[in-house]
Amino acid sequence: MIDQLKTKIFADGADLEGIVKLSKDPMIKGFTTNPTLMRKAGLTDYAKFAQELLEEIPEMPVSFEVFADDEEGMREQATKIAAWGSNVYVKIPVTTTRGELMAPLVRDLSEAGVQLNVTALFTTAQVEVMAQALKDGAPSYVSVFAGRIADAGIDPMPIMQSSVEILAEAPRSELIWASPREVLNLVQADKVGCHIITMTHDLLAKTGGLGKGLEQFSLETVQMFHRDAVAAAFSI
Repeated sequence: MIDQLKTKIFADGADLEGIVKLSKDPMIKGFTTNPTLMRKAGLTDYAKFAQELLEEIPEMPVSFEVFADDEEGMREQATKIAAWGSNVYVKIPVTTTRGELMAPLVRDLSEAGVQLNVTALFTTAQVEVMAQALKDGAPSYVSVFAGRIADAGIDPMPIMQSSVEILAEAPRSELIWASPREVLNLVQADKVGCHIITMTHDLLAKTGGLGKGLEQFSLETVQMFHRDAVAAAFSI
C-alpha cells in the first residue's frame, strides 16, 4: 500500500548511522533535522555533524535549521548553511521567539537563491504570508506542524487541505506534514495532496503495518502478549 501513496517521506532525526542506513531505502526521499533532535542525540558540533552527513548523502535533500533569534543572525547563519551543499535546505522559523514574523527575511533569502524550509507554521494565515514570500524564489518547503495542531485538540486536516491550495500560488514550494504522531497521518497527508511528510525512525518502523488486515493484526497482537509473558516467566 505504501508504494501507492504519492506523498514523499522524509526521515526526521539526528542519528548519523541511522540516517545513512535509511538513505539506502528507496522509500526515503529526503531528511530533516533540528537543534532539539541534535541535542537529544548528544551532538555538540553542529557543523561537523552536518559535514559528515552530507559526505554520506550528497544528493538527497537535507534540511538544517538556523538557531539565531534575530533577522540578521538568521541571515548570516542561513548563508553559511546554504554553502554546505547544493542539496541543503535551510530551515528558517516562521517567527523569532518574540513572535516577529520572518517573511521579509524568507523573501530575501529565497529570491537570492537560498533553498529554504520555513518551519513551525501552525495556521493558514502563516502559510499565506510565506507563500507570498516564496512564490518568486528558489525551491522551498513549508513545514506545517500538523501533529502539534492535533495535540491542541484541533483537527489538522482542514488546515493541511487549505495549505495545499494556498501553496499552489508558490509553484516551487512543497508542503510538509510535520510532527506526525501515527502512521495514519501518512495516509491523511496523501489524502489531502500534501507533498511530503516527515517521519521519525521510530514511526517509520511502524509503517510495516500499513494496509494489514485487522484480524491478522489482532492475532499478531495476541501472539505478542503471549510471547512476552512466556519470555518474562510470569506466574500467578
